[in-house]
Amino acid sequence: MGISSALYSGVSGLNTNSQAMSVIGNNLANTNTLGFKGSRTIFSDLLSSTVFGSGGASQVGRGVGMSKVDSIFSQGTFESTETDTDLAIEGDGFFMLKELGNNTSFYSRAGAFRFDEDGYLVNPEGLRVQGKSFDPATNELVAGDPTDIVVESVGLIPGKVTDTLTLNSNLDASTIAIPAATAFDPANTTTYNYAASTQTYDTLGNPHIVTTYFRKDAVAANTWNWFWSAEDSAGVALGNAAGSAAAGQIEFTADGLLDTTIVGNGSGAIIAADLDWDNGSTLTGITVNFDTTQFNNVSKVISQDQNGYSSGNLTNVTINNEGIIIASYSNGEQTQIANITLAKFTNPNGLNLVGSNLFLASDQSGVPRVGLPGPELGKVFTNSLEQSNVDMGKEFVNMITIQRGFQANSKIITTVDELLGELINLKR
Repeated sequence: MGISSALYSGVSGLNTNSQAMSVIGNNLANTNTLGFKGSRTIFSDLLSSTVFGSGGASQVGRGVGMSKVDSIFSQGTFESTETDTDLAIEGDGFFMLKELGNNTSFYSRAGAFRFDEDGYLVNPEGLRVQGKSFDPATNELVAGDPTDIVVESVGLIPGKVTDTLTLNSNLDASTIAIPAATAFDPANTTTYNYAASTQTYDTLGNPHIVTTYFRKDAVAANTWNWFWSAEDSAGVALGNAAGSAAAGQIEFTADGLLDTTIVGNGSGAIIAADLDWDNGSTLTGITVNFDTTQFNNVSKVISQDQNGYSSGNLTNVTINNEGIIIASYSNGEQTQIANITLAKFTNPNGLNLVGSNLFLASDQSGVPRVGLPGPELGKVFTNSLEQSNVDMGKEFVNMITIQRGFQANSKIITTVDELLGELINLKR
């Protein structure tokens, strides 16, 4: 009984060390696997027998068993890449992915993503990355659960009509006023003091030049009259014709600043509420805002801004360090498409491995905390990939100890075999 029990203790040691060697082999095999998390084996002794002697009862172990294989979720090193859609997480978070037609969430640390032929952000196995979409109208994140990240890569984005124009400028306080009897004429530079042109767009995305003219009032102090002109698609003049009255006035204080006591001064001025470009576009108007000063300096436009743009096609898609997918178009516009979401688990060791660098949640892992990248869930780095956290040196040392353990247990079996042989020879 005692000899045979030692035999089975040796067998348990062989089995357990064989399993440990499988874990080491898997770790070394995945040394270059993106986002791979190495594992370790935890042994436990088997205590299953009580023997009685002159000194009383004693407990005798019956070998060794595998207690658990733990995943080690330490941070892996980063590799810099040239691909804009490569992502790495610094922290405890996981990327969220889903299969087409399957609502099950998979989790991964491997961020080698790309856009497929339908514009979806996917991993190499075709699972779609999850994120929160931006509302095109408000540029705010849409409420609700994360969804597939998709960028429309076909067709043109429509142009946006210019309905607001802002001029940040200075009008020279030392300018000599033009006599009031001189009629305004956009074709005659002696009938106004300064002019500024801005490119605007109609509802079809066609560009149009709108010119704003400034003329110092010869009667009222610190007051400027403004006019405007443009041409429709047929070259017909629009706006203030020669001899017409001013479209509006801008009044300044003695300090050269806009007089804010006058309601609407310098803002809300409307250019042609039903502006007709004669090209089939919708009739619209442009609200002009004058962020203007009157200092003793040369008249100039410091900056100008209008909110329209022409139509354009997709030229590039990038992901910034906040995990926001940004689409760039040929018209110079950039649009925020979605923000990648991350998941964090209370007990990541409870996750189930399903292959292809993927994990599934379980009862042991707990419910994930889902949110945007940040200090809590982890920071996202672009043009980077997280490498395996396997330490080859440590694995080779573990391999040596497991090998010696296996040899020692095999020696137990051979020794017990010799003892049994001696026992059988007693009969001869």
